Amino acid sequence: MNNKKQLLLSIGLVLILVLMIVGISYAAFQFIGQGSKVSTITSGIMKMSYTESDNIINLQGALPTTDETGKKRLTEGEYFDFTVSSTIQGSSNINWEIALAPIELENMFDPGFIKMYLTELDDDGNETPVVEPTIFMDLDMEANKYTGKPAMVEGTENTTQIPIFTLYSTSADKSFNKKYRLRMWVDEEYNPQDDGGNLQFGVKVNVYGKTFIPRTGSVADVLLAGVGDNGTIDTTDSEQTFITGENPDNYIWYSGKLWRAVSIDPSDNSVKIITQQIAGLKASTATGPDFKGSDMEQWLNDTSVDGFLGNLREPDKFIKKDSVWNATFARETTKPEKTTLVTDAVGTLNLYEYTMSYKNTTYENGYLREDTYWWLLTPCGEDNHQIAHVESSGYTEIDGPTYSYGIRPAVNLKPTVKVVNGEGTIYNPYRLEGDNDNPTNVLLSTRYSGEYISFGTEEHDLYRIVSHENGTGTKIVSNYYIDGVAFDANKSNLFSKDTTLGSFLNGEFLTSGEYLTAEQVNMIEDNTTWYLGAVTETNYKLAKYQDTTGSSLTTATTTAKVGLLRFGELMSAPLYRNSTLTPRDDRNKMVNAGTGNEVFLAEKNVKHFPAMNLKSNVIITGGKGTAQEPFTIKLGS
Repeated sequence: MNNKKQLLLSIGLVLILVLMIVGISYAAFQFIGQGSKVSTITSGIMKMSYTESDNIINLQGALPTTDETGKKRLTEGEYFDFTVSSTIQGSSNINWEIALAPIELENMFDPGFIKMYLTELDDDGNETPVVEPTIFMDLDMEANKYTGKPAMVEGTENTTQIPIFTLYSTSADKSFNKKYRLRMWVDEEYNPQDDGGNLQFGVKVNVYGKTFIPRTGSVADVLLAGVGDNGTIDTTDSEQTFITGENPDNYIWYSGKLWRAVSIDPSDNSVKIITQQIAGLKASTATGPDFKGSDMEQWLNDTSVDGFLGNLREPDKFIKKDSVWNATFARETTKPEKTTLVTDAVGTLNLYEYTMSYKNTTYENGYLREDTYWWLLTPCGEDNHQIAHVESSGYTEIDGPTYSYGIRPAVNLKPTVKVVNGEGTIYNPYRLEGDNDNPTNVLLSTRYSGEYISFGTEEHDLYRIVSHENGTGTKIVSNYYIDGVAFDANKSNLFSKDTTLGSFLNGEFLTSGEYLTAEQVNMIEDNTTWYLGAVTETNYKLAKYQDTTGSSLTTATTTAKVGLLRFGELMSAPLYRNSTLTPRDDRNKMVNAGTGNEVFLAEKNVKHFPAMNLKSNVIITGGKGTAQEPFTIKLGS
């Protein structure tokens, strides 16, 4: 850390939000400035500029507002524009963040009812959301050693210390010049009755940053050099060197997905990694608890467009396809025997490996905890017909193999794979040699499942690549759900443009301008074939094919511009309760994204994630394909 240089830039402009009671409640939001000149602050390799303003934001008579209204305010003085730029030379990178410090004011407004909203502006003034409307007190107050942001700064004589809140954090490996716009408003949930009036709230905008020299070398060597203050390297097992703790610096970006490094094999320095998020939700198998021969094993190692392995980037180059997975029966969390070993390219963790990940902490605080249920490899239980799984609390339990839980794929990276950038954090994960490209003017259809694209409007502006199922285009799915719409009010379990949801997705969703621009609608294939094969706790292939061999497509199909993903498809299970296209074959209901529960057809509180195929001539114009820097796209010639 000695080679890191801390940078602190403070904007000499205060944003003030005032709420008064005069007969009825109204909000006044104003900038406090000293003129209308352009000011510039330079420190080290970063520069920030902004225009001071003494304009008053005129919201006299306005009540606390909705997000929809707050996000669209464009009257001069209702927003604050500023620019952050940096010149980076050599091998240096920079971690930096935009932070907010509340101003000490009398009659402070409750920050639990203040919304902050940050967008990035392009050269034409178009806005892309960077931070969606967020309650001020929900922002992170922790000190950030990577950017140099402290948890507190000294206040005035009336206050000992003032907390600093992170609004947005990112990193850069090349020079940049970014324009931002900040808005702030009173949340619509606020009830002004009996608050006494004359309340006010203000924030000061700061930017913190540190330069760093990224680690490089084999993945094993980089991890063994240290995993940060919130993780440890555990060498008590001679066959696996484990990474343990609450939040170690073991994030790796590979093939459009964020992974966590779990262990290192000392015999060859290969590294076991597991996806940070659930890749699918389905039953392990309909027959028994063994991983070998299960539906889960088949899906993980399916090399077609329907499986996980078939959508990984250059698996022959990056992963050990002859990895050995210990799927031995066990009733304890200690290291199991080696009586059941399965050789596959892709697997997941066993009970012992998961337990080791939170050694010296608790399962609630371990870094592999996810807010859903997911399968482990280990058969267990008194009757040897159950399988271990991890619950949303992090606790391990057992259940029958027909239950549909999450799958977190794991692979072993080859010892020859090298880290070329990053710090191993969630916002700046390690990047691998050969998977660190920033494509421009190339077809989107050449990219990989899981990568992010900027598509859609405002809060609907992020999608992920699913696959290239039709061979030429790119199937994508929204990262955000739509609710309040029944699958079908008439209770048909066969999706079409005539069902309630199908009519909405192929009508208002496309034409209203609320979800997609006209230019984006033009990028979508007009007629996509959606497969409607029925599944009930059986093999995922039946959602698309006539049988589990996958040799003949199902005859149950429909054609539409917009649809949903089917049961077992990649990216089909972002939430516990979200719909798929796939009917159950045992009753007139829809199967959801694999949880084993049904989605009632007239139910309106189900989450729907729209999916579509983009045309074959859509090209990438910028971005890195990550959630923080998604690909930008346009329709090519």
